[in-house]
Amino acid sequence: MHWLYLGVAIVSEVIASSALPASGGFRQPLPTLVVVAGYVAAFYFLSLTLEAIPLGVAYAVWSGVGLALISLAGWVFYRQSLGAAELLGILLIGAGVVVLKFGGKAGA
Repeated sequence: MHWLYLGVAIVSEVIASSALPASGGFRQPLPTLVVVAGYVAAFYFLSLTLEAIPLGVAYAVWSGVGLALISLAGWVFYRQSLGAAELLGILLIGAGVVVLKFGGKAGA
């Protein structure tokens, strides 16, 4: 269940971060609300995650998966380019997350 909480935290953070450019420096009310609600949800679910998953593992997975998803969101929603080096980096992040999850006792 705690890995599900981590997934919700990651998705919430990605939604919030994706809405940041649309918030116009917090001058646009609806995107600003999405940003604030997303970050509140992200940290709430991250706190639930930390009841069972060590901080270092949870934060590494949250950061890594979040970074990869934000890169993809930037590509899809904001037409930001992703070259071969960026795609390779995302694949390496994915490999690191798999190692953290399945590679030892700390991620159990």
